[in-house]
Amino acid sequence: MKPFIEKHIVQLLAARDERAISLLYDHYADALYGVAIKVTKDEDLAKDVLQNAFVKIWKKADNYDPSKARLFTWLFRVVQNTAIDAVRSRQRKQSKEVQTNDSNVYHIPTTQLAIDHIDLKNHTDGLEEKYKVVIDALFFQGMTQQEASDELNIPLGTVKSRLKIGLRELRKLFGVVIVFLTL
Repeated sequence: MKPFIEKHIVQLLAARDERAISLLYDHYADALYGVAIKVTKDEDLAKDVLQNAFVKIWKKADNYDPSKARLFTWLFRVVQNTAIDAVRSRQRKQSKEVQTNDSNVYHIPTTQLAIDHIDLKNHTDGLEEKYKVVIDALFFQGMTQQEASDELNIPLGTVKSRLKIGLRELRKLFGVVIVFLTL
């Protein structure tokens, strides 16, 4: 890259001029995408990394010091660090999923409720799937609300809302029995 183009980009970044991002992308995106691919070994993740890196570059443009490194070196480090963080994040998520799937500690069936006597399992089949899944996780698999949130990959607030609505629908069938189960 010609030094005057790099200097122009640096000036635009310092001035928070949005044209800097276009110029950065035009002149550096291919090389930086190569860095992201090399670290992530995944095209989709590398694309996400590149996008996130450009956002970081824009937000932290005032951190760039031309006396310490050339522009490409700084960009390279931002992309490389973003890619490493993305890989680590994915590994932690996969590790957590594996632990959840392999563990049977929290999935102990709850026979103490005498479910067969009140025929609750059959009546949950009449619920919408999103409510049925939450009730099944909480009552029949013995999960806590947080564990159900993690296992089902839905926000905790959504688990609580779906439980509330699902129980409301079951109350129409059972009345007092469901109130007892939620105490």
